[in-house]
Amino acid sequence: MAIKNPENELNSTVENTFVTWSRQKGWNPLKIISGEGSYFTDSSGKSYLDMSSQLMCCHLGYGNKNVINAIKKQAETLSYIGPSFDTDIRETVSEKLKSILPDNMVKYFYGTSGTEANEAAIKIARMYMADKKKNKIISFYNSYHGSTLGSLQLTGDFRRMLVDSYENASGFLRVAPQFCYHCPFKLKYPECNLACAENLEYTIKQEGNIAAVIFEPVTGTNGVVVPPDGFVKRLREITEENDVLLIADEVMTGFCRTGEWFAVNHWNVKPDIITTAKGITAAYAPLSLTAVDKKISDFFEDHIFAHGHTYEAHPLMLAAASAAIDEYKNYVLDHVRRISPLFEKRIKELRENHVSVGDVRSIGLFGGVEINYDRENRIPFNTAQDKIDGKPLMVSRIAKYAMEHGVYLNTWISHFIVAPPLIISEEDLNRGFDVIDEALKISDAEVKK
Repeated sequence: MAIKNPENELNSTVENTFVTWSRQKGWNPLKIISGEGSYFTDSSGKSYLDMSSQLMCCHLGYGNKNVINAIKKQAETLSYIGPSFDTDIRETVSEKLKSILPDNMVKYFYGTSGTEANEAAIKIARMYMADKKKNKIISFYNSYHGSTLGSLQLTGDFRRMLVDSYENASGFLRVAPQFCYHCPFKLKYPECNLACAENLEYTIKQEGNIAAVIFEPVTGTNGVVVPPDGFVKRLREITEENDVLLIADEVMTGFCRTGEWFAVNHWNVKPDIITTAKGITAAYAPLSLTAVDKKISDFFEDHIFAHGHTYEAHPLMLAAASAAIDEYKNYVLDHVRRISPLFEKRIKELRENHVSVGDVRSIGLFGGVEINYDRENRIPFNTAQDKIDGKPLMVSRIAKYAMEHGVYLNTWISHFIVAPPLIISEEDLNRGFDVIDEALKISDAEVKK
């Protein structure tokens, strides 16, 4: 949701830069000048409780001195060196990652964004599978994996369709998602026997040349969809039985967001490749990670790793990651686990108290609230086409009320995401939910009678 600048004055940002995934006309952004803890402050001096960690990335909130000082120290020591050189900070971060990643992840490629991490994963999977003449990648509808050519082809929401007509690539397929609330097969769990997973296997067998399957262990932007019990394990079984690589996109779920270092840990599943970003530095610097297992690592001992870029393994970014990982280890992960029951209680109460809330889904400090015009028939207030056409969205009205009352929410078509900084206090968490509770009266007033 675009938050308007109350001063309504044209500034150089609007004149000279693009706002992403939006029409440019009418963009008049609120100017933010500082942040501290779980709050950020605008140019008028008003502070906002960040209940979505911006783009679900500010895991440590704002103003963390340990991360800031680590970046400063690295800048004074060695601000940049090419990726073919070794550095102390590269060794340090790699060793720290070994202690927190699933133990089959043995070699890493450092990029600067989640979309880059997924682009690397696409190329790695195809290079590894080239001798078997497997090049296709399967992803799921209702997913988001990035905005560059390859990662956008993986994406299963309408953002891909916005560019498909003039830019696309071959070798990508999408299948029905694991979304029980909006089951594409019109079935109910567990009587469905995981039809979504079996549909995936059918597709793999019919295509015959699948290199990899990529999935979000918990669907992020598109609703915080927690998979049904057994789905992730069955996914791993299917890919192993069919000699297909499994890529876990943990860009949003990695680094303690779900109450585990990585979401796949909830189901004791070890993918062949993990991609992550956002939380790796808690958004203090742009960094991403593509991690692979031993068989893939061994493959590239005698095959060219045909990938790379200027800012791979950038020392400043790695310094931020090193400090952020220390923060997670020292207190943050424990804090997330302690406060998650309160988070789950408060988000469930939203559905109990509001007729417009169709479904709530959460794991750790990661939640989605879906609002419906007709809860009984699961009909939303708005659709993707409404967003494309620039029509007013109900979630935008809810977010506007929240901002007016000092709480920021990230919204998307017919749901909003509750994913506060992992350092949030119980008091602030309750305050945020109290404001959301009031804001939902707006949608309650307009449900189908």
